[in-house]
Amino acid sequence: MFMGEYQHSLDAKGRLIIPAKFREELGLSAVMTRGLDNCLFLFPQSEWEILEEKLKSLPLTKSTARQFVRFFFSGATECDLDKQGRIIVPQNLRDYANVEKDATVIGVSNRIEIWSTEDWNAYMAKAEDAYEEIAENIVELGI
Repeated sequence: MFMGEYQHSLDAKGRLIIPAKFREELGLSAVMTRGLDNCLFLFPQSEWEILEEKLKSLPLTKSTARQFVRFFFSGATECDLDKQGRIIVPQNLRDYANVEKDATVIGVSNRIEIWSTEDWNAYMAKAEDAYEEIAENIVELGI
């Protein structure tokens, strides 16, 4: 399980250090794609395969399902960790997530999210204001 928040910077070649606590579970290869809320999702291969199977089962006849699958898979790329525990974040994904230099890397259960630090701070400021309301609403989901 991935959890925690870490601050890192991309180098001139677009490489990002993956926190040491995440590397063992992530393995040597992972899949990165466009996430929700303008962040990037980074999945271990095993989690990606589970998600891929679920997405393949969505109905082709439903427009929103087709749109989501296109969006998700067209941005996906395999990432290999180098000896220093870094991955290359492709330019198209850096552009999508507005990650130019400073990045916040967070663990979210079965995936890692990569945010522009500026966007993460803005997201958290907004979410903190609504945290209690969110907690009340999530109880309705059985948590």
